[in-house]
Amino acid sequence: MTAVTENPRRVALLVESSRKYGREILRGIAFYARTRGNWSLLHNEMTIDVQLPKWMQESSVDGVIARVDRRTIESLRKLGVPCVDVRCSEVFTGIPQVETDDQMVARLAFEHLHDRGFRRFAYCGFQFAHYSETRLRFFRDLVVSAGYTLSVYESPGKRDAPLSNLEEPGVADSGAMSDWLESLTPPTGLFVCNDIRGQQVLNIFRSLDLKVPDDVGVIGVDDDDTICPLSDPPLSSVCPDAEQVGYRAAQILNAMMNGRPAAKDAEYVKPRSVAQRLSTQVIAVEDRVVARACRFIREHACRGIDVNDVVESTSLSRRQLERRFRAELGHTLHKEITAAQLSRVKQLLTETKMTLEAIAPLAGYGHKEQLIAVFKREIGETPGAYRRNVTSID
Repeated sequence: MTAVTENPRRVALLVESSRKYGREILRGIAFYARTRGNWSLLHNEMTIDVQLPKWMQESSVDGVIARVDRRTIESLRKLGVPCVDVRCSEVFTGIPQVETDDQMVARLAFEHLHDRGFRRFAYCGFQFAHYSETRLRFFRDLVVSAGYTLSVYESPGKRDAPLSNLEEPGVADSGAMSDWLESLTPPTGLFVCNDIRGQQVLNIFRSLDLKVPDDVGVIGVDDDDTICPLSDPPLSSVCPDAEQVGYRAAQILNAMMNGRPAAKDAEYVKPRSVAQRLSTQVIAVEDRVVARACRFIREHACRGIDVNDVVESTSLSRRQLERRFRAELGHTLHKEITAAQLSRVKQLLTETKMTLEAIAPLAGYGHKEQLIAVFKREIGETPGAYRRNVTSID
């Protein structure tokens, strides 16, 4: 007897593809559809605030996964099919929700900054943007509970405005934001509500006396693979598991299409990790002379500088600088130079297939034998072994 194949269920997706977070949600949904569901996915290129497209209103669909808000909820209800919300800006009766766990997002950001020595904190977001205000609330709780102070800046917005409109003033109010950033006392750890906000902040820092990350360490959210590397300096970011958000939304929708009742409580998916880049690659120190010396080392270590070059960049004697350096960081200037050079070596070993002959001069070494000797002494294995181990982990 020939098996009867059911017609695929038609599932419409009202999720933006203009941002990494939305694309990751779509990827998770697609993975579920390929491996667990007999689905035909309906989706067009769209931005986050799109209204219900005409094709969706006129198509016969069996279910919807959407970024639901007040502008789309009634049109979605009129479709008369199960719907799962992956925006979660507010609760709609009968619509289950799957969202990133913003409490854990805030915790990862706080712990990342705290572990780097920051004891003053700031937050920058968008007024009335649900995700921004939620992250601020959790971040404030962590900062206050730890006994620290928090400075907050939110670009003004109008309640119930589309998200794109709430985020738009981030560029228009650069003057007010610049004044706020200048008011921060170094060193400060700054958590920004997302990577879009992070790039805006870093752009403003270019015209200020404050330097990132020595004076202000900055961390965002989303780990956007376009925004973060293009930022100056590259932006550290909390990595949500948006693909799992999409996968769980698909599982829940499938259960609903099979007749199971909708869940009443939102489901929260934990973020994966923090992707550290240059915007937080620092040990925060109160001594500003030491902080400037660290910045000089980070920017020039791979040009073959020595301790004397670092001393000449300050107004202190070598003895004074060495003493203050040890008091703040617990090691010597030479150790800091070596650490900066080896950090560059590790990056090149991990991200490229360059030979040691090519890497050595880019990290401030005259020849590969010198690089190998220092690397093995400080890291405990050869550069080749390090590359193999990192590659096998990936």
